[in-house]
Amino acid sequence: MEETISKEPRLPFLTKLVYGSGDWGTASYGTLRQVFYAIFLTDVVGLEPRLASVAALIGIIWDAINDPLVGMLSDRVRTRWGRRRPFLLIFAIPYGLSFMLLWWAPPFESQAAKALIITLAFILSDTLETLVAVPFSALLPEMTKDYDERTSVTGFRMFFNLVVSLVTAVTAPMIVEAVLASGGTQQQGYLLTAAIFGGMAAVPFLLIFFVVREQPRTSSQEEMPFLHTVRVAWANIPFRFATILYMLNWITFDIVGLGLPFFLTYWIARGDLLAQVIGLPIESAVFAVLLVTAVVALPLWMFISNRMSKQNAYIVGMVFWAAVQLGIFALQPGQINLVLFMAMLAGISVSSAHILPDAIFPDVIEWDELRTRRRQEGIYYGVKNFIRKLTGALAIFIGLQALGWFGYRSPPVGATQFAQSESALMAIRVLIGPFGAVLLFSAVLMAWLFPLTREKHARIRRLLARRQERDSARP
Repeated sequence: MEETISKEPRLPFLTKLVYGSGDWGTASYGTLRQVFYAIFLTDVVGLEPRLASVAALIGIIWDAINDPLVGMLSDRVRTRWGRRRPFLLIFAIPYGLSFMLLWWAPPFESQAAKALIITLAFILSDTLETLVAVPFSALLPEMTKDYDERTSVTGFRMFFNLVVSLVTAVTAPMIVEAVLASGGTQQQGYLLTAAIFGGMAAVPFLLIFFVVREQPRTSSQEEMPFLHTVRVAWANIPFRFATILYMLNWITFDIVGLGLPFFLTYWIARGDLLAQVIGLPIESAVFAVLLVTAVVALPLWMFISNRMSKQNAYIVGMVFWAAVQLGIFALQPGQINLVLFMAMLAGISVSSAHILPDAIFPDVIEWDELRTRRRQEGIYYGVKNFIRKLTGALAIFIGLQALGWFGYRSPPVGATQFAQSESALMAIRVLIGPFGAVLLFSAVLMAWLFPLTREKHARIRRLLARRQERDSARP
């Protein structure tokens, strides 16, 4: 008869709540950059789209270095507060301040000078984001090893993630418009938005430092060279599938998020730069419907995951989302009510895209521990954080390159009405429609091939428990 492994005790509600609030800090940064940064670079900074995309792409080169390095560093740090929490205490406030740097428009006429400053700001803010996001994420596998409890903790994270995404996506255009109405500029509006959300982003990480506790390490680990550690991580087959799934999932979300303001302004609103729906800027109204639905749908996906497994629930959600994106491609100018309806349908699947990849990812840690006798959460979450930012930078690069090649033009300063060319409009529609659907179906394939089912993960934990018992019994 097969042994069963005792179920780990549930984490306290307060621990889940405070840890989950960390996603308020990371998602406010991510949503601002994901949804508004491209249109900020073209319409406020005044960069030519293809040149703007290069600034984001250069940041990827630094990303390829700093995320795994910070992950490895957090694996090796030894303090009385643990391995991860000191990073949150030290870098939370500098991280919040970096928001304003990212949203400053250089007052230069030269396109090259603007691009250089934007690139440096991108690199610095990205580094500070890494120094809090990687240690924060790496806490999760240490908090619980239970398959379903990890989904529960991720549910708390994604609640805060979606709520701040909602608040950011809805209020950012409102803050900018309020500044414009009071006689200010778009630049001042974006800086005020960055100051507000940057200040709030630092608070959750400080709370996590004081409330969440790390599990003490029961044994020391021999330190390995960085490149050898990365090679060992890549040899983890479930990690490869989880990483590719995660990349496809988020690049879809980033491209759709990037393209939606362009789609709503220049296709649905026919170039009306001040278009409103139910008294809100059109972007705010659509994102409000989408993200409110996503928050409400979170318990549904947790229930489906517990009944079907994380992989199968994710497959259902992504197939549905792909169908919705193809429907959005068919929308015509002026169809506001249909846009809101499609945003509601998309929100159902966006909820699964938020919670399930992050719930799947921690399971690769135990597989690695079984193979190597080491727990290397930091390096794995360093790579994961790199992938997350890579998708954002790639989305900006792909989106802006496409707009530049198909004739997108920045509107004149102070314009309230501006029409784009037919080729630019088609590029915008394809990005968030058929292209997004292809990426989603690719993510479905990765989920179907992912080798760690609930049953296999339970077996891995049993094997680890037996090994720990044998090691403890040795004199």
